[in-house]
Amino acid sequence: MEKAKQKILIVDDEPDIIEFLKYNLKKEGYKVFSASNGIEAIEIASKKLPQLIILDLMMPGIDGLETCERIRNIPKLSNVLITFLSARGEDYSQIAGFEKGADDYITKPIKPKLLVSRIKALLKRYNNKATDSSSLKTIKIEDLIIDREKYSVIKSGTLVQLPKKEFELLVLLASASGKVFDRDEIFSKIWGDDIIVGERTIDVHIRKLREKIGDEYISTVKGVGYKFMKISK
Repeated sequence: MEKAKQKILIVDDEPDIIEFLKYNLKKEGYKVFSASNGIEAIEIASKKLPQLIILDLMMPGIDGLETCERIRNIPKLSNVLITFLSARGEDYSQIAGFEKGADDYITKPIKPKLLVSRIKALLKRYNNKATDSSSLKTIKIEDLIIDREKYSVIKSGTLVQLPKKEFELLVLLASASGKVFDRDEIFSKIWGDDIIVGERTIDVHIRKLREKIGDEYISTVKGVGYKFMKISK
């Protein structure tokens, strides 16, 4: 996909922030849309199908966290990248963002060149994922069925809803059952080498996965990383 065709949706209730982002992103050749609140953002995203959504955390009505969660529950938007852009830099705010399915969390203020660099890194991950030619489209683990094409997980006949990053992490671990994935490899393959995320990000996602699919599938290798326990073909 050429960069000129890549679409970015900016969601912020401050017009000055929207204009600042629009100016810098349009200079880079991106097609840019904007919304001033969460409801409007969901409507525009559903129609325009952007590759990336830049989302403010604090907004009137439904906040950024709820907006992110709602977007992640819309099937046709399952692959969209979401990054928060917020003045709130506390660890708990970032963790909350990742728990709702965000791909990145950028703290304001940020210089234009650094912002564009972070966005390019995110979209590079999107492009690499779109061209992934892995032949393992469906993975079966005991009573768990993971369908990579449909972005769905079924456990014991029941559909399990997973945010994008939790799904990708599950696919990574399950695709090589028994292999120990260290933290650096997980960060690289799920978030990308150029994306900066908090130290607890992986732990939060693993905890959420265990809550949804059960504790028995993912094993912690102390001081190293994680591995998937069983796979049946």
